[in-house]
Amino acid sequence: MTPSLSILEEDKIDSHCHILDPVGFPYPPDNPYHPKGQEVGDAHYFQQVMACYGVKHALLVGPNSGYNLDNSAMLAAIAHSPGVFKGIAVVPNDCPETTLDAFKAQGVIGVAFNTSLKGVDFYNDIGPLLERLKRLGMWAQFQVENDQLPEILPWIEKTQVKVLIDHCGRPNLKSEAGLQQKGFQALLALGRSHDAVIKLSGYAKFSQETYPFTDTRPYIDALIEAFGLQKCVWASDWPYLKATSRLDYGPMIKLVQSQLSLGERTQLFWTTPKRIFGF
Repeated sequence: MTPSLSILEEDKIDSHCHILDPVGFPYPPDNPYHPKGQEVGDAHYFQQVMACYGVKHALLVGPNSGYNLDNSAMLAAIAHSPGVFKGIAVVPNDCPETTLDAFKAQGVIGVAFNTSLKGVDFYNDIGPLLERLKRLGMWAQFQVENDQLPEILPWIEKTQVKVLIDHCGRPNLKSEAGLQQKGFQALLALGRSHDAVIKLSGYAKFSQETYPFTDTRPYIDALIEAFGLQKCVWASDWPYLKATSRLDYGPMIKLVQSQLSLGERTQLFWTTPKRIFGF
């Protein structure tokens, strides 16, 4: 009998992680936050981490921290490891279609909109950019928090662009409304009605507890029910920018073991992201 794999050996795709390499790709001097120490990880080292945990592919996200609109480190990682990485770029709101098309040719599959950092008003002129992404078949990736999602839903509904939602929508776990809070209910409705994908990740960004973030469990269960595992992907959020306590790759994977069966994990870790992102 073939011994069963441990969860750390199961094939995986990491759907949200960052490359931060200030030696090979210095941070632009005008960026207000320069990650350092445990926040830093270059592409070569990240591939060693991936090999330890059965991660075959990863979706790299351009970080506002450190690089902002400079996607060079991410693009170099994709180019140097064909088939291993794809990317989500950070671009100006008026980014032309020719630039998006050039990014797409380099393995970029979408654009990140970080309303949790920049605020909703910063993106109030992105309608034309969403239309360009729609025409190119690219993703609009939104990191929202609290009740921001209802404010941007009109953009999504008007353009019908493909949508990725980061980090479980970052609900407010201090809200007395709990699962009924406006933003989270809008997220559940989006999962039931739209071709949107949710990243089950970033628990440390919204949990009111430390690892294993038990207060997030009702929200994760509700997201899986609303979206279905065919529209859920897992992500590590490595290398844990601005983390307020120690986080490591292995324990983040092990969290899934208490939530899903082997068959469900295969869907979350591998089948769904492979299909959705085209690995």
